[in-house]
Amino acid sequence: MHAFPSVEFEVGAESKLTRRSQTTIPTPVRKALKLRPGHDSIEYKILSSGDVLISRKNNEEEKDPAIESFLNFLAKDIKEHPEQVQQLSEQLINRAKSLTAGIDIDLN
Repeated sequence: MHAFPSVEFEVGAESKLTRRSQTTIPTPVRKALKLRPGHDSIEYKILSSGDVLISRKNNEEEKDPAIESFLNFLAKDIKEHPEQVQQLSEQLINRAKSLTAGIDIDLN
């Protein structure tokens, strides 16, 4: 197993593969990821080190209702009033850049 120099492990767990390459997710992992059997999904990311990162996959139905309402409002307003859509000002673009400088954003 490769070492993760900047990560401290609080709890370790392991499971065994069946003949069909299936495994049971250990209870500490299910609890840490807040997984609900029969409902949630997990995703695997293979790191360049060869280690695999297991994460809870965000389900579509877990959308924030406030954000969804706002986005629906924007979509409706743009559709009904396309003449009101304007290009962002250089000042606003620069302000957004300054607010997000040095922040890594993962759009995936």
